[in-house]
Amino acid sequence: MKIPYIPEDAPFNADQRAWLAGFLAGLHSRIAMGGESTAATAAAPSAAPAQPLHILYGTQTGNAERVAMDAAASARGLGLAPEVLGLDDVSMEQLAAMRHVVVVTSTYGEGEMPDNAQLFWEALSAGAAPRLEGLRFAVLALGDTGYDGFCQAGKLIDTRLEQLGATRIATRRDCDIDYEDAAAAWLGETLPLAAEKQGDGVPPAAVPAPVTTSVTGGWSRKNPYSAMLAVNRRLSGPSSAKEIRHYEFDLGDSGLAYEAGDALGVMPVNDPALVGLFLERLGAGAETDVGGTALGTLLTTALEISTPSRDLIAEVERRAGNEELSHVLRNGDKEALDAFLWGKDSLDLLALAPQGAFTVAEFVGLLKPLQHRAYSISSSPKTAAGRVHLTVASVRYNASGRERGGVCSTWLADRVAEGGKAGIFVSQNKAFRVPADDDAPMIMVGPGTGIAPFRAFLQERGARGAKGRNWLFFGDQRRENDFIYEDELSRMSRDGLLTRLDLAFSRDQEAKIYVQTRMKENGKALYAWLEEGASFYVCGDASRMARDVDAALGDIIAEQGGMDAEKAAEYIAGLKREKRYLRDVY
Repeated sequence: MKIPYIPEDAPFNADQRAWLAGFLAGLHSRIAMGGESTAATAAAPSAAPAQPLHILYGTQTGNAERVAMDAAASARGLGLAPEVLGLDDVSMEQLAAMRHVVVVTSTYGEGEMPDNAQLFWEALSAGAAPRLEGLRFAVLALGDTGYDGFCQAGKLIDTRLEQLGATRIATRRDCDIDYEDAAAAWLGETLPLAAEKQGDGVPPAAVPAPVTTSVTGGWSRKNPYSAMLAVNRRLSGPSSAKEIRHYEFDLGDSGLAYEAGDALGVMPVNDPALVGLFLERLGAGAETDVGGTALGTLLTTALEISTPSRDLIAEVERRAGNEELSHVLRNGDKEALDAFLWGKDSLDLLALAPQGAFTVAEFVGLLKPLQHRAYSISSSPKTAAGRVHLTVASVRYNASGRERGGVCSTWLADRVAEGGKAGIFVSQNKAFRVPADDDAPMIMVGPGTGIAPFRAFLQERGARGAKGRNWLFFGDQRRENDFIYEDELSRMSRDGLLTRLDLAFSRDQEAKIYVQTRMKENGKALYAWLEEGASFYVCGDASRMARDVDAALGDIIAEQGGMDAEKAAEYIAGLKREKRYLRDVY
């Protein structure tokens, strides 16, 4: 091999630098391969840089983020250079500079954008949004057909990107709650198209199977860990209008790991009494064969028999001849349909049709798979000693002379005794975490069972020795019976871990007092904490409490900061961009 002469005191010219780079690369390869000759490697031209692929996600509970990470793992296997970003982390200028984009987004509530996609959507849908003729994109939407606005966030983004001139790599895929297989199949079809080389249009022959990043300890929704329920204890008082319970699952040797802010998925079992009523209505025995499985088993452990599916509602309407249901459905009145369905389960719907209107197979085919229920974890692994804690309200009510109950909450409360087993898995929520800065202040708003993740946050900060101040707004109906974890919170206050505790018990006085009331009463201090870098967290009911808290926060910022509504909204948007306004709402 001829080595060009390089004078000791001379600067390298371009040819010498190129030769040296190749020589060093070859030397590195030869050392790594045990001394094999690398002359060919040194002489060969350097490989072209990997083509970038931006994978953008919008998520409320972490599912879309996990799919995005799986997509990135597969993209790397295709020789791409993927970059995964939350949608709100992408400006319109950045988006306009991108060339290949895959969007994975869930839909929140009744067709709304998830929290970490709202700012992106506002900018994308604005009249000032840039043209995107240079962008190739594909959208994977996650949703639930049980809700109106199924996959609406994905549909809106897909349509708007097209309106702005972008070109689809592949047709949008809308996934129901059992999204894993459908998402994997779509990625398997779409990523090779995104990996086509510029100009030659030749896709790779195949895409590797996604690397699953969504499980901890090997346990998942399809492979839950059978955990022992070590503690099942009522928290609310005997005179409370609610039944809130504290649960602790023993993780044993599962290797299952979690962090404060994550959720625990619990696989429920349907109420055997309700299953019996279905069997009676269908005129079938528990052992009736349905596709190789006993009907009783299907109704108990495999199918959603409480909440009626959209398919069941539509088919009952077609066969029942119920004038009210037909009127509501044919007029597309969502509020009227919600009012009609209020308190009704699938058995109530089935009873609207004549006896024998459905065969067993027809009825079963109209039901959705029984789904896990996700609950915010209320413990820190640093203090829970091999356990995971939940704080759950048992849902119970009477309708049409029949006692009803939440599928999972009453199963846990009534039919899983201490020492019993339940299938569980961790659902990571990386977007809802304790501040990384242990000196940063933290404001938490969590009435009722919304206190769950904040109990975990406080335990976490205590175990870490964090010096940052902590402020909790908590409340419920009545202090005497609904002040759950009172002893713990009082101890945290005495120990200085909980800097401020503001309580709002709505029915202890004539005028209703809520957490947002206490926020406004302490608006000056709350705004000062925000100005000093505090993160603001909310957990609980999305339909009312979270909206009211958001409105109160806007009012406080406007008043204390001397801003109009527009400037206050910009301030809140800044908190969201800085990941200092985070919500775990349901």
